[in-house]
Amino acid sequence: MTTYSAPTRDMQFVINELAGLAEVAALPAFAEQEVGPGLLEAVLEEAAKLATEVLAPLNKVGDIQGARISPENGVIPADGFAEAYHQFIEGGWNGIGCPAEFGGQGLPEIINTATQEMWNSANMSFALCPLLNAGAIAAISHVGSAEQKALYLPKMISGEWTGTMNLTESQAGSDLSAVRTRAVPDGDQYRIFGQKIFITWGEHNMTPNTIHLVLARTPDAPEGVKGISLFIVPKFLVNPDGSLGARNDVHAVSLEHKLGIHASPTCVMAFGDQDGAVGYRVGEENKGLAYMFIMMNEARFKVGLQGLAIAERAYQAAREYARDRVQGRTVNARSGDRVTIIHHPDVRRMLMTMKSQNEAMRALAYVVAGYMDLARYHPDAATRKVHQARVDLLIPVVKGWFTEIGIDIASLGVQVHGGMGFVEETGACQHLRDSRIMTIYEGTTGIQAADLAGRKLNMDQGATMRALIAEMETVAESLGQAPGDDMAAIRAGLCDGVWALAEATQWILATRDANSVMAVSVDYLMLAGTVCGGWQMARAAQAAQRKLMAGDDPLFYEAKLISARFYAEHVLPKATALLSSIQKGGVSIMALTEEQF
Repeated sequence: MTTYSAPTRDMQFVINELAGLAEVAALPAFAEQEVGPGLLEAVLEEAAKLATEVLAPLNKVGDIQGARISPENGVIPADGFAEAYHQFIEGGWNGIGCPAEFGGQGLPEIINTATQEMWNSANMSFALCPLLNAGAIAAISHVGSAEQKALYLPKMISGEWTGTMNLTESQAGSDLSAVRTRAVPDGDQYRIFGQKIFITWGEHNMTPNTIHLVLARTPDAPEGVKGISLFIVPKFLVNPDGSLGARNDVHAVSLEHKLGIHASPTCVMAFGDQDGAVGYRVGEENKGLAYMFIMMNEARFKVGLQGLAIAERAYQAAREYARDRVQGRTVNARSGDRVTIIHHPDVRRMLMTMKSQNEAMRALAYVVAGYMDLARYHPDAATRKVHQARVDLLIPVVKGWFTEIGIDIASLGVQVHGGMGFVEETGACQHLRDSRIMTIYEGTTGIQAADLAGRKLNMDQGATMRALIAEMETVAESLGQAPGDDMAAIRAGLCDGVWALAEATQWILATRDANSVMAVSVDYLMLAGTVCGGWQMARAAQAAQRKLMAGDDPLFYEAKLISARFYAEHVLPKATALLSSIQKGGVSIMALTEEQF
């Protein structure tokens, strides 16, 4: 069984040196929290205890047992999950990044993001419950009425209640224009009729109430996405004083049987089997899809973090196995004792591939979280706008690239274990099974790529991406002033990668055939992610070199330099190959007739 140790040392390094904790801490919004390295260390230390001592031991238990459903008791979580959830909310972890106005701690997103990584590494099935709640909180916070905020947010932020997203129907997956759930006016409320599928933590008994956010159509709504509205549908109706009233006409009718994340109940939810589920419209009629994307963006960033989190867990398991498993002799040995497999070059290749990409993902995720803080709280409107544009550009990269790489790293974890990775006892299988959903839910990789190449680039004719590329070029140029072979190798790799991203971006912007762009959009997303990761690894190498010159912690900082060099020499070269694929366009992709498949 695999254990988990939160990488708090690397988390602190990234947040302090790359993500700009000092700049974020200086924002007026955080003046009262005394945000700084001391607070960061304390939060990460306590979060690590919960993740490693409480959540991680339940990961295998939940995988084996799964969630259950019965007509009498509804959905029952795996053993230990309810107790762990109560510890989670009693520690205030659910509201760490939520506004203090409604009971949250109001800490920066860069700190919240580090805790989210821990929860998902320790127990992804468990972490999905607060993840969906965070999305619902974000939507109500942005577009809910004053009364709705006061009634629902305090208990959702505390975690006393949980929240869900109800989008998908059997005929309406990624295409939400096909939503058919009905919302019939009934005085100052609505009656909701319909069925939703794939609803994560749609029902459970860990909390007394669940607040569903549901997409539905009013009777006179136009067809398509312009006719969708958003509704709050509580499991139990809530009285004006916040106490619970009658059970609403909504319940889970079944649970999906899944490849992974067995302990996360994925529900088929029925609304209005009797008189109709009571719902309350959020915001304006027919603008529900725009409101739902507030939740979606929150969830997409956190699902990207899941890619990093599972990859980190898989790497730790592979590393420990490689240190313990005795097999064979070293290549140069003519005789002598057998060695642990971490001494074999190919195992080293796999571990370095895992380690370097994890560090690249962590750095990029935390830097984007820092942009979020500046976009939300910077006192200057123009500065907020610039950082929001960068967040919007990079969220599909975080979601798409992280989750694709997360699957690859989980698969490498199985490979490092060899035959023992293919049996369930070691736990390596679970990481691969759990990871496979990440590229699918909250928008597939293809949807993220279409958003990036087809929408985000064209919103400002590529200006935000070009500014990002210019910043990368500045980092690459500065590497030329740094001494040592490591920095020279990092600079060479980054220069080639940034050139490939610039060329690919120009090709995407200049190509007028939408099919050609969409056919290579995933290649473009993966190129962008690879180069963004290289950019952050280069910045990490610069910071590490400064620390080494000051005589700080050579064991840690020398490893950072080597990881960055490995990434530049073995990961960044993929960028030029992806550029070649992009520039050849979608001719061969679209050439066959349907019958020829």
